Order: sequence, then C-alpha cells, then structure tokens
Amino acid sequence: MTKPVRVVIADDHPMVAEGIEAILETYDDIDVVACLANGQEVVDQVAELKPDVILMDLNMPGLGGLSATEILLERDEATKVLILTMHSAPEYVSTAMRHGASGYILKDVPTEEIYDAIQAVMRGETYLCHGATEALAPRTADGREPLTAREQTILLELAQGKSNKQVAFDLDISVHTVETHRKNIKRKLGITSTAGLTRYALEHGVLQGTGVEI
Repeated sequence: MTKPVRVVIADDHPMVAEGIEAILETYDDIDVVACLANGQEVVDQVAELKPDVILMDLNMPGLGGLSATEILLERDEATKVLILTMHSAPEYVSTAMRHGASGYILKDVPTEEIYDAIQAVMRGETYLCHGATEALAPRTADGREPLTAREQTILLELAQGKSNKQVAFDLDISVHTVETHRKNIKRKLGITSTAGLTRYALEHGVLQGTGVEI
C-alpha cells in the first residue's frame, strides 16, 4: 500500500489547527504528524518530522508563513508548502506564489478541497482555490474574467453533450473537480444552464476547434 501523506499544520490558533487535523485524519491516506504554532517551529523541526506537505498560515507570531516558506525552499526546493489562510487579497496570493508556495487555499473552502489541494501538490501540481484564482485573474475588455485553459477544455467537452461523469473519465479528474469548473465557467460567462453553455460554444466556434474563442 502507498504510504500516507505526511502533513504538518502550521497555525497559531489551536482550535483552527485541531479542526483541520480532525478533518484530515478522517482520510486513510493522510497522516498529520504535527501541529505547530509558527514558522520558526516548522523550520526547526522539518528535518525530524519529514513532512510531504506543510499547511502554512501566513500571519503567525515570530517567523511568519512567507518567511518560513522562503527559508524552507532555500534549504530544499522540493518542499511542498500549501498556504492555508483567511487572506484573499491579490498581493497576498501573488507574494506567496513568488516565494515558491505550491498552492494557496482559503480557510473557508469546503473541507474536501483541503484534501484535494494536498493531493494536487503531491502530484507536482500548483493548486489555487477559486478565491485565490479570482484574486489573480486578469479581466477581458468587457470586465469579464477569462476562462482558464482547463476551463476551456472542459467547456469543449461539455459542449459535445458529455455528462460530468464522462468528462471526469476522459480527463482523468474527479467528478467534483468537473462540477467546480462547470460552475466557474457558468459564472464567468454569465450562463445559467447547460443549454446556454452549448449555445455559447456554437456561437463562439468552440465545437470547430480545440480552444475557446473569447
């Protein structure tokens, strides 16, 4: 069997850290090896704890999350730090990613998304929750947020009449992920129905090529 993912939680609020720990411990493939109160504790204990993923809050007493992330990555650039915070301002997100974080999620996300984020960074992917993505997203000339490359791909699949389950199978992702992308696509395009997605796809040439013409 594959070994559980070793996770360290760094947060100076015990109730928050313990709540996240309780959630993650419900998954058989997650092992929370420590809950630490600040970045300095992480830096000091990372060699002993050997975590696969560090869930790092930003604002902590002493050494904060950003500085700790920078130090950890200077020592080992393969370290996977997943920022877990309440701050959604663009400057927080962009600064964290520039410091080398593997992902950024907000504390108000559904509990299963924290698990999904850990699995994503373990696959070598960068994970941004919806709030973080929206904070960084550029805008089109009419003020609308453009579709990401993945959303364009999923729109193409949906426009062919495929179900969420079929799209998930074809792209080798979870049905939950497809549903999340589908909601984001509808929100960005101002479309409320599946028929509307199909109509948009036809009007914008989605079914005639491999991309979306925005």
